[in-house]
Amino acid sequence: MCNHTTVTEFILVGFKDHSELQCLLFTVFLVIYMITVFGNLGMILLIKIDSHLHTPMYFFLSNLSFVDFCYSSVVAPNMLVNFWVENPVISFSGCATQFFFFGSFAGIEGFLLAVMAYDRYAAICKPLLYTVTMSLRLNVLLVLATYLAGFLNAAIHTGFTFQLSFCHSNVINHFFCDTPPLLKLSCSDTRINEVVIFAFASFNELSCLLIILISYLYILIAILKIHSAEGRHKAFSTCASHLMTITIFFGTILFMYLRPSSSYSMDQDKVVSVFYTVVIPMLNPLIYSLRNKEVKASLGKIFKTTYSPVLRINKV
Repeated sequence: MCNHTTVTEFILVGFKDHSELQCLLFTVFLVIYMITVFGNLGMILLIKIDSHLHTPMYFFLSNLSFVDFCYSSVVAPNMLVNFWVENPVISFSGCATQFFFFGSFAGIEGFLLAVMAYDRYAAICKPLLYTVTMSLRLNVLLVLATYLAGFLNAAIHTGFTFQLSFCHSNVINHFFCDTPPLLKLSCSDTRINEVVIFAFASFNELSCLLIILISYLYILIAILKIHSAEGRHKAFSTCASHLMTITIFFGTILFMYLRPSSSYSMDQDKVVSVFYTVVIPMLNPLIYSLRNKEVKASLGKIFKTTYSPVLRINKV
């Protein structure tokens, strides 16, 4: 037994070690976060008001946009405020809350991408039965299942992480409460935590990837059976945006959480974390809007409806 002080709050170092870049980094992250907010909320609004987008694919996409908005908002606002705070402090309970909600929405995103892959499989491989297979009831149940799985997974991680003792230091060399820096800070034996995290991350990510790979294997076989080049191109174009999102998201997550602890680097961790907490939520609405003809057509109709009367008045 030895005397020690229990940690009641943490200090988030963030990017204080790059003081000469504070203004530049703040500006860049602020712009990215604003694009994330307007892009994702705009996508949700667009799907809501355009009846042509009331399909299972866009139902899942609107949920993906909502999740991107939420899990970016768990981290980005606090990170932006901390640029201008001399001693950025977060309470123990605040750290646990941020940890829980970030883990929840990141997990939900992975499960949603797997569900969207199954939706693309049903649309391309079973087009005649698509509306029957992907009924509204099934769509709602699938989305609820992703939320339940995400929150349950995050609750287990949060429970295991915050039952550890933090008695040596309360300085987190990171810009938010994430798993690796918290485990590094703990004075408890973290081997069980590392095993649990690795097991759950492996199961969740690999099960999602397995669903995605099987779905796209059937999709590829179906596309190759299409005789016309135009038909193959049209079928593939409906999957291109989703494939790009999957590659970026799962590639980053797998690199972050399934690498050996011996290769862990705090500076490298910060860069990767910025990418999947701030950049990816911004990229998703851009990917789906710029590469999706239906979304671009919907945006064009809204723009035309909004600005045509103004243009006519100006001509008169």
